[in-house]
Amino acid sequence: MALRQHRLPRFWLGLTLGLVLSTLAATYVWERQLPGRLREAVERGDLDACLRYSDQLAALSWLGGETPVEQARCRRLKARQLWQQQQWSGALSLQLQLINSEAATTADRLQLQSWEDELEQLALRRFYQGDLNGALQLLEPIGENHKQGGNSLGDNFREVWASNRYQLERARKLSQQKRWWEAIDALNRIDHPWWKQQSQELRGNVETGINALENKHRERDSHGSLPHTVPAQQLDALVQQRIAQGQDEWTAFQGACRSLGGRVIEAGPETACQR
Repeated sequence: MALRQHRLPRFWLGLTLGLVLSTLAATYVWERQLPGRLREAVERGDLDACLRYSDQLAALSWLGGETPVEQARCRRLKARQLWQQQQWSGALSLQLQLINSEAATTADRLQLQSWEDELEQLALRRFYQGDLNGALQLLEPIGENHKQGGNSLGDNFREVWASNRYQLERARKLSQQKRWWEAIDALNRIDHPWWKQQSQELRGNVETGINALENKHRERDSHGSLPHTVPAQQLDALVQQRIAQGQDEWTAFQGACRSLGGRVIEAGPETACQR
């Protein structure tokens, strides 16, 4: 029984060593076959297999001298294929791996820069066409969607978009109140092509309101001058007092005008308080 107990550890040790040696031998044999398989994958245009074999070669301890060159070739071809398929993120990721390798060339670096510039221009076109979300998605692979300091191209897109939307909403509210000259001023602040297109109908309504107002003023002028305005100093004092009480400028102006016995009218670009 004692003899059998001594033999068992030796048996398991031998079995373990045998398995280890077999694994190493199989790995060595596989590694010797990989360069040939790699070349075959390149020749038949199987880029996925090409990348897989080259990555396996790079992970093994016995690297052939041609491995970096073949691996770079696989990444280069696969990156171009992904770019043509509009898989922007994958293409840029592979190209970045390529230029960070020993086999990178100046042409590889220029290609990466060219793709990043192309993606940025495509994002700009989509943004001006009114596709904000699509533009931001295109900027994501090149790190221009958002930055902590708020100085990325995507941050600029959001700022311009929000500003134009605000001016259009402001113009709508002003036109509902028939404050035509203020409404046209808000519309003139819209500088994004898509938002300009969205504001065309409103602009037509506002311009119609302005024309009607100007015609009315011309009729009044033909029958005499407009009524005198209320004393400017009194009006301004009351407006400032109401603003200090928490009212907004327009509400304060309307209330002060009424308290002085006047009424608010639009006489051209300026809003006046007249009796």
